Amino acid sequence: MSKIGKLLKGGGPGRSKGRAGPTPQEALARLRETEEMLTKKQEYLETRIQRELAAAKQHGTKNKRAALQALKRKKRYEKQLSQIDGTLSTIEFQREALENSHTNTEVFKNMGYAAQAMKKVHENMDLDKIDSLMDDITEQQAVAQEISEAISNRVGFGDEFDEDELMAELEEMEQEELNKKMTDVRLPSVPSTSLPSRPASSRKKVEDEDDMKQLAAWAS
Repeated sequence: MSKIGKLLKGGGPGRSKGRAGPTPQEALARLRETEEMLTKKQEYLETRIQRELAAAKQHGTKNKRAALQALKRKKRYEKQLSQIDGTLSTIEFQREALENSHTNTEVFKNMGYAAQAMKKVHENMDLDKIDSLMDDITEQQAVAQEISEAISNRVGFGDEFDEDELMAELEEMEQEELNKKMTDVRLPSVPSTSLPSRPASSRKKVEDEDDMKQLAAWAS
C-alpha cells in the first residue's frame, strides 16, 4: 500500500485494531502531513520539468531523439503536477470542512455546558418568590419616593398671615420713619437785620444801561 493510502486509511504499526475512528485532531494532522508531502512532490516535479525543458533545448535539432524523449518526460511530469494540484485542492477542501465541523462540535459542546450551568443556577430560584421580591422592591421604592418628596417640600411656617396686611404695615413703618427724619431737620433762621441796599451809583448804572437798550431797540 502506498504512503498516501496509509495516511488516508489511518493505518500504522502503533495503532490498535480495536480503537474507534480517529479524532478530528488526528484526522487534521494526517491531512496536513499529506499536504506537506504533496507540496514537496510539486517542487520536485517543477524542478524536473525545468531540467527536461533545458535538455530538449540543448539537444535541439542536433539530437532529435534525445530532445523528443526529454519533451515526453516533461509532459509526464506536467500531467503528474496537474494531478497533484487537483488532489491538493480536494484535500484542502476536506481539511477546511473538517475544521469547521470540529469548530461547530466544540461550540455545540460549550453551549451545552453553558445550558447545564444555567439550569443548575435556576434550580434554586422560585418564580413566585422572585415576583414577591420584585413587588416588595417596587413598594419600598414608592415609599422612599414619598419620603423624599415630603422632606423636600417647604415647611409652611407663617403661611397663615395675610401678605397684603404685612406689606401695608411695612409701608406705614417706613412713612413714620420718614416723618421722624423730616422733623429732626432744622431750617436756617431768617436774619433779623435788613439786607444792605444797593449803592446809588450802581442803580444809576443799571438805569443808563436800560436806556441805551431801549434807544438801540427804537433805532433798529
